[in-house]
Amino acid sequence: MISQTMYELGTKKSTIRTIFEFGRRRAAEVGEENVFDFSLGNPNVPTPAFIKQVAIDILEHEEPRAVHGYTVAPGAPKTREAVARSINKRFGTDYEGKNIFMTAGAAAAITISFKALCQEGDEFIVFAPFFPEYRCFVESVGGKLVVVPARPSDWQIEFTAFEACITNHTKAVIVDSPNNPSGAVYSEETIRKLADVLRAKEKEYGHPIFLISDEPYREIVYEGFTVPYIPNYYDNTIVCYSYSKAFSLPGERIGYIAVPNKIASYEKVFGAIAGAARVLTHVNAPSLWQHVIARCAERPSDIGTYVKNAKLLYDGLIKAGFSCVQPQGAFYLFPKALETDDYAFCERAKKYDLLLVPGADFGCPGYFRLAYCIKTETIERSLPLFEKLAAEYK
Repeated sequence: MISQTMYELGTKKSTIRTIFEFGRRRAAEVGEENVFDFSLGNPNVPTPAFIKQVAIDILEHEEPRAVHGYTVAPGAPKTREAVARSINKRFGTDYEGKNIFMTAGAAAAITISFKALCQEGDEFIVFAPFFPEYRCFVESVGGKLVVVPARPSDWQIEFTAFEACITNHTKAVIVDSPNNPSGAVYSEETIRKLADVLRAKEKEYGHPIFLISDEPYREIVYEGFTVPYIPNYYDNTIVCYSYSKAFSLPGERIGYIAVPNKIASYEKVFGAIAGAARVLTHVNAPSLWQHVIARCAERPSDIGTYVKNAKLLYDGLIKAGFSCVQPQGAFYLFPKALETDDYAFCERAKKYDLLLVPGADFGCPGYFRLAYCIKTETIERSLPLFEKLAAEYK
């Protein structure tokens, strides 16, 4: 009568969402200030004032039909051109508007890209720890997700395991840097080696292997670290970007796909992206926010709050006795749980109203994720509770 797969996806929420919804119910019982919800990557930093001002100016002075009406499917030409100019200025690329496809955020960009590339029997490789929704995105288009085991010492790529996972069926490799959930940034050395491995495997198998770079956290990178722009190292790269985190606009759903000129069969790849967007009913990215991005694509992000929160939470957890790789970007920590069963550990944390996400969902059992894109005061008040939780294991 119905698709059992879709029913299961619709009725079984992700662990992250389940914990977040528990937190909302718990807040109603004990008060918002008494719940320490580290579950959801929902930015608490205010949207930049310049974004608000530009949006108001557009609403008040531009012709309503242009603001609220349809754009062409790949996006308003002026927006695509503005995005291309911004990328070229920062990374020395040669993009034009034709290289950009505007989307309703990074999730749409990724799923459209998977749909555009996937043929029967194709495999998509991802590195643990990884964003759990990749699995349902890949499987929804008929692909198979292949997970490369993690390297917990620094969360860089475990290349021996990676090379063992590549087969003639590998269609694409997914990279998420700065990483959700670890906060790690893949180094230039890692990206160069990744590109070398993929070029060698392309030659061996006689077909392109695409690299899909998921970049919603690109702007959130801490002092001393840089995020290599992967198309400058590997031609067959598709970039999926979102303004959700950089500009604190997660609910507005605005992002893009960038398809470099050097990619294998550029015209076919871009055409397949357009076709995938069509069948996925992605009529066009939100029109108002395309107008805003056309004016703001080159504006900077303020990550001061995340820098402060990262240090505060990391130092506090280390003091309490936790083991954790120091974050280099994004707004997550991924410490080792204090018992083997990360689900049991996160359940025990609830008695202190600490809402944490088990690492098993990210492909790394025995760890847990904290999203520190919350009020600094909330983190400060949580630290004694983490000490109490840790004391139970000593």
